[in-house]
Amino acid sequence: MAGDTDPGRPHEAVLRFSCPDERHARLVTDSVAVEEAAVAAVDDRSRTTVDRADDEVVVRVVAADLVALRAACGTWTRLVRVAERVAGGD
Repeated sequence: MAGDTDPGRPHEAVLRFSCPDERHARLVTDSVAVEEAAVAAVDDRSRTTVDRADDEVVVRVVAADLVALRAACGTWTRLVRVAERVAGGD
């Protein structure tokens, strides 16, 4: 994933969200990952993958332009923050 290039989406951001522990990170990742297909269905300018690395949630966004990248980063940051609150962490 990271480092892969998409000629149609040359802009990339990797967002990392630290969680208190792996269990919490797994809950947040599982909660947010289900949104990948739903967001992709309405956004043709960016694509996102959601993974977990130990106690971190890792969101990789690739986008066709910087406006789409900024918007997607904002969307996914909000989704992760809501999932963190629901999972019991702030």
